[in-house]
Amino acid sequence: MSDKQIIIVEDDRDFRESIMEYLVLAGFDVTGVASALEFYQKIAQDRFLLVILDIALPDQDGLVLAEYVRKNTEMRIIMLTAQSSQKSKIVAYESGADLYLTKPVDFPELLASITSILGRLNNSHSGEQGEERTEYESNQEIKPWELSRKEWALFTPDGDKIILTAKEFDFIEKLASYPLRVVDREELLKALDYENTTSGNRSLDALVHRMRRKKEISELYIPIKTSHGSGYSFSAPIIMA
Repeated sequence: MSDKQIIIVEDDRDFRESIMEYLVLAGFDVTGVASALEFYQKIAQDRFLLVILDIALPDQDGLVLAEYVRKNTEMRIIMLTAQSSQKSKIVAYESGADLYLTKPVDFPELLASITSILGRLNNSHSGEQGEERTEYESNQEIKPWELSRKEWALFTPDGDKIILTAKEFDFIEKLASYPLRVVDREELLKALDYENTTSGNRSLDALVHRMRRKKEISELYIPIKTSHGSGYSFSAPIIMA
């Protein structure tokens, strides 16, 4: 893997291409994508040392991507966004960002930041490549699931189609709104129009049980994770289309 391989996730084409051109001239190997879905596809195909992330993406919040990157890869993260509030910065750092820069960005400053971050990364990995690289490479094979509003279906990372009932769709849609995070039972009950009673909670658990039995449609279990006493989460990357 090149020690200068970077991916940029930015839906503004002109801005994205301007950054790419500047960094390529500076000697970096740069890939640009316009959406979260494209990002997941690219990292399944190749490995990157650093990602430059916008927050306001068309299909998924950049903060969700940052959290996924931090938990599942060794990539460093620079958030590059028009959102300049202190709250946005705090949330970004909590999601795993190494650096938060606001638009319009000074390109020499961006270049200096990248050089500094990658320099620290290379130093920290010196003499420690074997086991960590193996784990990193395996994580790059992960592809996202896709929830299609148009077809009322869930697509596996391999493209298998799982038809959903109205309740099942509402349930997955709620989890997909908070990917990799636990949605509490009370919020799920409300979204599904179940009462917060013993009967309503049993209906929720029965729905989850039915969905887990859909494995015969695909070789993959639908990755619904139970957080006992709290709620459920979708424990894999998922895009809503």
